[in-house]
Amino acid sequence: MRSTRTENSTTNGAGPARPAARPRRGARADGMAVASFVLGLTGLLVFNLVLGPLALGLGAVALVRGTARRGRALLGLALGAADLAVLLALAAADHTLSWSLGG
Repeated sequence: MRSTRTENSTTNGAGPARPAARPRRGARADGMAVASFVLGLTGLLVFNLVLGPLALGLGAVALVRGTARRGRALLGLALGAADLAVLLALAAADHTLSWSLGG
C-alpha cells in the first residue's frame, strides 16, 4: 500500500509530525504598522499626549523590523507627529493640554 504525504507527516509517512508552520517573520511588524496608523489617527481626536508618542514609537519599530506595510508605518509616524503638533498648538492657544470646544 502506498503512503500519501500530508502536511504533518514526514516523507515516508512513518515519522513524527512536523511542527505547524510559523507565521512569517514580518507579521508582527505589519501589526505594529497598522496599530501605529490607527493610534495616530485616533490621537488627532483624543488623548494626543499619549497616542501621538505611541504612534511614533510603533511606526519606528515597524520600520526597523522591516514591515511589508511601510506606507502605513510612515503614515503612523506622520500622524503621531501631527498629534504632537496639534497638542502644542492647543497648548499655545489656551495654555492647557486639554481640548476646549466651548467658547
